Amino acid sequence: MTATLLIGGKAMAAAGGGTFERRDPVTGQVATLAAAARKPDVDAAVAAAAAAFPAWSRTGPSERRKILNKAADLLEARTQDFIETGIAETGATGPWMGFNVLFAAKILREAAASTTQIKGEVVPSDKPGTLAMAYREPVGVLVGMAPWNAPVILGVRAVAMPLACGNTVVLKSSEMCPRLHAMIGEVLAEAGLPEGAINVISHAAEDAPEVVKALIAHPDVRRVNFTGSTRVGKIIAAEAAKHLKPVLLELGGKAPLVILEDADLDGAVNAATFGAFMNQGQICMSTERIIVAESIADAFVEKFTAKASGLSHGDPRGQVVLGSVISRGAVEKVDELVRDAADAGARVTTGGASGSTIMPATIVDHVTPDMRLFREESFGPVVCVVRARDTDHAVELANDTDYGLSAAVFGRDIPRALDVARRIRSGICHINGPTVGDEAQMPFGGVKDSGYGRFGGSAGIDAFTELRWITIEDPNQHYPF
Repeated sequence: MTATLLIGGKAMAAAGGGTFERRDPVTGQVATLAAAARKPDVDAAVAAAAAAFPAWSRTGPSERRKILNKAADLLEARTQDFIETGIAETGATGPWMGFNVLFAAKILREAAASTTQIKGEVVPSDKPGTLAMAYREPVGVLVGMAPWNAPVILGVRAVAMPLACGNTVVLKSSEMCPRLHAMIGEVLAEAGLPEGAINVISHAAEDAPEVVKALIAHPDVRRVNFTGSTRVGKIIAAEAAKHLKPVLLELGGKAPLVILEDADLDGAVNAATFGAFMNQGQICMSTERIIVAESIADAFVEKFTAKASGLSHGDPRGQVVLGSVISRGAVEKVDELVRDAADAGARVTTGGASGSTIMPATIVDHVTPDMRLFREESFGPVVCVVRARDTDHAVELANDTDYGLSAAVFGRDIPRALDVARRIRSGICHINGPTVGDEAQMPFGGVKDSGYGRFGGSAGIDAFTELRWITIEDPNQHYPF
C-alpha cells in the first residue's frame, strides 16, 4: 500500500521526495510506503486550507450537511478496505476496525446534523436602541492530530465537527497508520468537499518535531486538536502557548472501575473484561485499575480470571478476541510493569508477556498504590486489581492518579453509586457500565493529565467556533463629549 499527501484536493508526494515505511506489527512486512512530509509540505497544506476557507465558511448548512452525510455513506461502503488496511498497519482485529468505521460514520452524521445547531443568542443590553448578539462563526484553518489506536474514529473526530462549523482542516496522520488516515481524506474529498477544505499530511517519526512545530507556528493556523499521549500533549500545549493558540487535548488515562460490595458481580465481570481487553487494552478509556470491595474481591477475581483466561488471542487475521499490540516495545513495557508488581507481592492470575506482539489477557491481583502498575498507563492487555477497605477508600484509590478521563462504578444502590461517581475526578463516569464507551453527541474529554476541552455535540461546536459580540446601534446615540 502507498499513502500520499492530500494537499489542495490533489494526491502528491512530499516536496523533497521523502518516504517512510510502516511495517505490519505481526508479520514484520512493509504494510505502507508513505510520503514523509517536512515543513514545505506543511506550508503548502496550510496555504491550501487558507485559500479554501472563505468559500467553505460561507457555504450554507444544508450543503455542508449533504457532503458530510455522503462522506459517511462512502466511509461505510469502504469498510472492508479500512479493515484490511487497519489490520496490516496496526495489528488490530477485524471487528475492532469494522466498529471504527461504523462509529466514524456516526460522527460524520452527527456533525452533519450539527450544521444547523451553530447558534448564538440575543443578549439584553443596557444601552438604549442597541441590539446585542453573541454570534458564533468559523475560526479559520484548524489542525487535527490523530493517533493510531482507534484510527478511523479519532481521525474522523479530528476533522468532522471543525468542517461542519465551516472551518478548513489539515489532518496530521499518525506514522503508525498513514494509509488509514489518508483514506479518510480521500473519502471526504470524494464526498464533495471543495479543494483544500481537507488536507492530510503524513511524516516519518524522526520528522515529527519539525512537522508539529511548523503546523502550530503557522500564522494561518488558528486552533489545534490533539488526541494521543500525555507526554506529547504537553509538548503541543507548550508550543501552542508560545503563539497563544487554543488547543483541545484528549490524552492518556488510567481508568478505574470501582466495584461496590452490592454490585451485580457477573455484570461487573463482563464490563471489566470488555473495558480492559477490547483492542488489547489500547484505548484511552481502557479499564486499567479495578478497585473492588474487599468483601467480594476473591469472588470477583475468580470469576474475572475464568472469563479473561478464555479470551482467544493470536493473529488478527483469524477469529480472535485479542490481536496484536502496536509494537514489540509495547509488550516489553507491559511485561516490565507486571514483573515489577509481581516482585513487590502482586499475583498474576492469568496471562503474561509473550515473545511476539501478541499477548493474552493479563490480570494482576493484590496491586497496591506503591507499584508502578497502579500509576503508569500500561496501554496494553493488562489490568490490575486493587482491594478497597470501604467506599471512601475506593474513592480515594480511584482519585489517586494523575489521570482523569474515564471511570465506572458498579453497585445496585443507585443513589450511592451516583454519589461515588460524582466524587471521582474524571471527565466521564459510567454507572453499571464499562469505562470504554462513547457516543458522537456526548461531551468527551478529561481532566488533570488526561487533557482539557471536549469533543462531541454542542461542546464540539464551542471548541471549533469563535464566539463574537456584535451590536447594531443607534447612529445618533448620545455621547458624553
